[in-house]
Amino acid sequence: MGETSSPRRGREPVHMNQEVTVFIEDLKEIWQVDLSNKLRYIVHQAIPDVQERIQYKKPHFLKNGKYAAVISTSKDAVSFTIFNATELELPEGLFEGPPERKTIKIRQSQEVDFDHLFSYLQQASASI
Repeated sequence: MGETSSPRRGREPVHMNQEVTVFIEDLKEIWQVDLSNKLRYIVHQAIPDVQERIQYKKPHFLKNGKYAAVISTSKDAVSFTIFNATELELPEGLFEGPPERKTIKIRQSQEVDFDHLFSYLQQASASI
């Protein structure tokens, strides 16, 4: 999988949910496991005290009981949704969805700018 930047270094995530760990480890494609773990790490770095759980058969990340992000997978992609995204200035054509939640579909070997995802998550979750 190509990357333009790596996940941020910092404090270790503390609110890891075992069900989310199992969900990610059980993904069939190793690139989806790696990418989902990186996205999970970014969420924990960007949103202090984020809570995670499996809901609707996919990992959901919550701040103050409200959705902040979701990871979902399909046969050929990992989708990452950022909630409370109305005020974000996102690159044209990279994200889909209504103003309040934006989703990026990441395919194998696609370059991912984790620093930008980190920044978007911080901005979007600031008012949650």
